[in-house]
Amino acid sequence: MPIYMDRHDVSETVTAEHVAKLHIEDIKIEHLFGCKGLTYWFDEHRKMAFCLIDAPNKEAIEKMHNHAHGEIPHKIIEVDNIIVESFLGRIADPEKAANELLHCIKNPAFRTIMIIGLKPLSLKDGIKDSKNIPFQKLYNTITKAVTDNVGSVVRKNSKSFLVSFQSVSKAIECAMHIQSNAIAFSKTNVGITIGIDAGVPVAEADGFFEATIKSAQRMSDFVKGNIVVSAEVKLLYEQENPNHTIDLSKIRTVNSAEEKLLNHLIDYLDQSSQRTDLHVAAFCTELGLSKSQFYRKLIKITNQSPNLFLKSFRLQKSLQLLKSKKSSISEVAFEAGFNSPAYFSKCFHENFGILPSKYLQKQTS
Repeated sequence: MPIYMDRHDVSETVTAEHVAKLHIEDIKIEHLFGCKGLTYWFDEHRKMAFCLIDAPNKEAIEKMHNHAHGEIPHKIIEVDNIIVESFLGRIADPEKAANELLHCIKNPAFRTIMIIGLKPLSLKDGIKDSKNIPFQKLYNTITKAVTDNVGSVVRKNSKSFLVSFQSVSKAIECAMHIQSNAIAFSKTNVGITIGIDAGVPVAEADGFFEATIKSAQRMSDFVKGNIVVSAEVKLLYEQENPNHTIDLSKIRTVNSAEEKLLNHLIDYLDQSSQRTDLHVAAFCTELGLSKSQFYRKLIKITNQSPNLFLKSFRLQKSLQLLKSKKSSISEVAFEAGFNSPAYFSKCFHENFGILPSKYLQKQTS
């Protein structure tokens, strides 16, 4: 059977003991609905509970909760048990709770999510593979920094790491350590960008930690700065470390208004970048900003003008299309929003140091 995670937003008066009792009530009658409760997380501070349940479908979970105690989940999503364990560290009750009659668990599911982007400075040489000693040392340095700061690597490849932390402070320490070592590995032809955000596994989106991962990814990809964090991460860090503040000379903080604008813009581009007639005026209309306002805000966030940002976005999209090897160069050019293959090849060469035809040959060789 599939596995689901649900989210319950509870009132301020609810305690961990209350949630444990509701969990016991579920277990008593779960068999009537073909369900099996695996474990749960409760966040006393944010007043959220998350249940992990083996069930035939979402409807069975709703019926089970309703029959047991009447507390219907606010959201239910299907999840993968391996991914859940990678992010949250377990898919069963903690050993101590499993041995207690009440199964009282005070373990929040809130996590700090880090995206470490490894970007080639020139595609002519590319990111070296695992056989290249400088790159392998860099890769090992990143892996060790994550481990030393009690992070969990959810996914990694030659282009990025996706990491989960329970502690905001440990995530920041990890990022600082990685960037302090980046200069020593300049021979790898790779630039390192880090985006950090924090959130819960089940939010408004349908994916597991989807909104938080997307935010961290976009900060890593588009915001100027080697380490970029959300306003919430900055606040949480300073709450955990009352005698310290984030060093703004080393870490860029994206405020909530900037984050909202960036997400709105990227969502719009994801849907519209293939339009060859897309111009800055369309951005302004979509975002409700004047040309001068949009220019000023985008420069501050990305250090790029609107036209340059649009071209960079299209080039990154073209790179993904070329890597898929499913389209010709002409098809990639138009799908990415360029009005001619010749202009696309010119822009690609200026930005990446190699013609798309040569890059495609390197991919297939």
